[in-house]
Amino acid sequence: MPRTNAGRDDPGNGDPSNVDLSRASIAAGGSPVLRGYLAAPEGDGPFPAVLMIHEAFGLNDITVRHADRMAAAGYLTLAVDLFSDGGARRCLVSTMRALAAAKGRAFTDLATARAWLLESGRTTGKIGVIGFCMGGGFALLLANDGFDAAAVNYGRRPKDPEAALSGACPIVANFGGKDRTLPGEAAKLASVLDQLGVDHDIKEFPTAGHAFLNDAEEGPRLLRPLIRVLGIGPDPQSAPEAWQRIEDHFAKHLLG
Repeated sequence: MPRTNAGRDDPGNGDPSNVDLSRASIAAGGSPVLRGYLAAPEGDGPFPAVLMIHEAFGLNDITVRHADRMAAAGYLTLAVDLFSDGGARRCLVSTMRALAAAKGRAFTDLATARAWLLESGRTTGKIGVIGFCMGGGFALLLANDGFDAAAVNYGRRPKDPEAALSGACPIVANFGGKDRTLPGEAAKLASVLDQLGVDHDIKEFPTAGHAFLNDAEEGPRLLRPLIRVLGIGPDPQSAPEAWQRIEDHFAKHLLG
């Protein structure tokens, strides 16, 4: 099992963060408060690294389990909390605006987290990026920014995908055929990457919806019936294969 909680500094209030990146973030001109969850494999390393970007609901217990899974597969994994400076209510809109504009403080925070990982002295220098939902969109935009591999899960293409994805690292992507928020997105992304000559492996799972890699429902309980109608939630039938595709992709490009 990965060493996930060694040295954990839990600030309480249900915050799963165990690392504080605030000093580095301030120095880089990013968020005055920036935290994350670090999951480390067993052993002394060095390990290939993975930067993880959470869904629109923020860094929560589901994100922690995702990071623990990647650590168990052998990757020093940092899930950065883009909502550190005020929570989702204060940060979601500005973070989504940064995603739409492909620039802004969220990208500074992600660059800070990446640098922190690579400067930790625990990595091989190889680094991948993985994102889910909103985080999948960020992962796509970072795929041409010096990462060695990217895993995109139900993430929307950038506004100008040809320009944003030109020169991108190898990409694996998982989408749900029943995802009403991203109809036909898998085929559209594959078409762009084909045109650009980017190494990619895109799959749409027919029985899955949005957020199908999660192992539990999330979001406000009163909204969960609506969330289900939109095709959002776990799909135990599809998730194991999708996770295996991610692990195989990172093994090929980060371990190989």
